[in-house]
Amino acid sequence: MNDGYRLLVDRVWPRGVPKITAHLDEWAKDIGPSTELRKWFGHEPPKFTEFKKRYVKELKDRTDELDRIRSLARKQRVRLLYGAKDETHNQAVVLREVLLAKS
Repeated sequence: MNDGYRLLVDRVWPRGVPKITAHLDEWAKDIGPSTELRKWFGHEPPKFTEFKKRYVKELKDRTDELDRIRSLARKQRVRLLYGAKDETHNQAVVLREVLLAKS
């Protein structure tokens, strides 16, 4: 299975996924939302709009990491992985928008 460079963008390791069997190329902890923001959000969809604003603000301080991911994406497909069950309300959705906005 080759679906590109698999990048986990969570600050914490996903529950129930053994590291030894995880199919990923890199765990980019530092690009994930801060612990404080992650705990505040709690994966509650009604908080997503505010979560997105706050996370985008955090990402403004991580330009080197964003540029590195964009550089990877110019060479190959990059798949952003996350541990949340909600496919619509999670940090990977926000991160993807930020990455594409300045590609």
